[in-house]
Amino acid sequence: MKTIGIIGGITWFSSADYYRLLNEKINQRLGESNAAKLILYSVNFEEIKTLTFAGDWKGISNIVCGIARKLEVAGADCLLIGANTMHKIADEIQASVSIPLIHVVTQTGLAIQKKHIKKVALMGTRYTMEMNFYPDKLVESGISTIIPDEEDRQYIHDAIYNEMGKGRFIPSTKERILSIIKKLTAAGAEGIVLGCTEIPILIKQEDCDPILFDTTDIHASAAVDFSLG
Repeated sequence: MKTIGIIGGITWFSSADYYRLLNEKINQRLGESNAAKLILYSVNFEEIKTLTFAGDWKGISNIVCGIARKLEVAGADCLLIGANTMHKIADEIQASVSIPLIHVVTQTGLAIQKKHIKKVALMGTRYTMEMNFYPDKLVESGISTIIPDEEDRQYIHDAIYNEMGKGRFIPSTKERILSIIKKLTAAGAEGIVLGCTEIPILIKQEDCDPILFDTTDIHASAAVDFSLG
């Protein structure tokens, strides 16, 4: 079994899900008392959030690349960034280490392809929805992307930072996000990418009809495949 390195704390609520999922999936595959071999480096999210709001991606890259190197030295055989938005700097992080970075968007694209879907809606922070790193990576897999309208993007963004990122998962927010999913489906989305690792804590497949792509679960499954590969 290979050791998984996780850059976590963005936020710790979703990092806890990563930890649970990785151990559950290893145990499902191997049985008995088997659990994942992993190293978690959890950041202070307030520091990362402040840099993100300031648009200081160089500052974020310096911090996260340094963490990636520490995980490699500590014995990690691969890396996970436990956040979708931070994949904006995925190429820089990969360039800073010699071990493979398991890219959440690449793995999500593979999961979408398995469902024979060509058009998805992307939900996440404004950075994830509005920057190019997500749709550009998905289009490599022949998948086109649509995003919510301006008002809905701002609502989702604010809910992530002001509620979910603080461990608040509110029923009224869930209702609003489900209504946004309905609009996106009406606009032609065949599936919905939950492109923020906190959203799958709030929204589950049983809550709506369109296929949901839980990026946390997809990412964890890919890491387990690598670990046991």
